[in-house]
Amino acid sequence: MVRLIKRYGSRKLYDTEESRYVALDELAGWIRHGQQIRVVDNKTSEDVTAQTLTQVILDEGRKGTSFPPSELLHELIRRGETLVSSGVDSLQQGVDKLLQASVDRLGPVKKMREETDLLRRRLEELEAALGRLERRPKPTADAAAEPTAETVPSSGHSTRPKNDNES
Repeated sequence: MVRLIKRYGSRKLYDTEESRYVALDELAGWIRHGQQIRVVDNKTSEDVTAQTLTQVILDEGRKGTSFPPSELLHELIRRGETLVSSGVDSLQQGVDKLLQASVDRLGPVKKMREETDLLRRRLEELEAALGRLERRPKPTADAAAEPTAETVPSSGHSTRPKNDNES
């Protein structure tokens, strides 16, 4: 939310949020902590935010706390409005690059999703095959213990008991 500051003819700054007069260094502190401010002339309602922010920079420069390098100030004066418009262009280029990078990341994500789906289908097939194996009838312990005709050794002698009808 933008904090509204009114500037009076005496150059006094009035914070409408806290209903009190404030100094330039307070404005600087708020801005450093992320607060947006808007300064309007109380008499004309003209937006004087840029002039006030310039005053903040000058005031801090006089105190020696921080001051932009001379090169930046020269460039601001040289370019004026073109600096703002080039800043917008630069921002647009940055957004375009970010968007393109996001789109480029979608290709590998799509491929990974397809591979994951394939692995999931193969896993389901394996689980189904295991289920079929588990449902197959298992040989009982008795049937496994009795020899069958295929498992009897061919020594010529039969190991099964003779029937009364056999000689």
